Amino acid sequence: MSDLRPPRTRDEMDFTISGESHVRAYRATNGEQGYIWNNAPILLLTTKGRESGEPRTTPLIFVRDGENYVIIASLGGAPKHPAWYLNLQAEPRVQLQVKAEVFDAIARTAPSPERERLWAKAVEVWPQYEDYQAMTERQIPVVVLERAAG
Repeated sequence: MSDLRPPRTRDEMDFTISGESHVRAYRATNGEQGYIWNNAPILLLTTKGRESGEPRTTPLIFVRDGENYVIIASLGGAPKHPAWYLNLQAEPRVQLQVKAEVFDAIARTAPSPERERLWAKAVEVWPQYEDYQAMTERQIPVVVLERAAG
């Protein structure tokens, strides 16, 4: 797995993952562009803005856990949760795009001990999560996205 390790410093990273250009390219190509970023798989998470009510789409690294998708609310180790996490706390029904597949899902924050098991899986894909956790006093949330029925 060592050949799949992401860059370890901010200077080595391409931060276009959070840009609208990443979202546009991903959507336009059904993930042909943007699905893999720095050797990590990316999905598009669309939440409802908790204040605006408008859809907000964020590209995020994910791991699979059976049929579920797992994302990490790290915000690079910032002291506050990312806006997308606050949005899904207010409205857990979200939309995902994984490559060409678009579907509704329900988000929930993983409790212990599930959180620790899923955190370890996520760190295998993106080891910097450990660095991010060390940079903040908050426990970084692990979010499970379960496909909505129907």
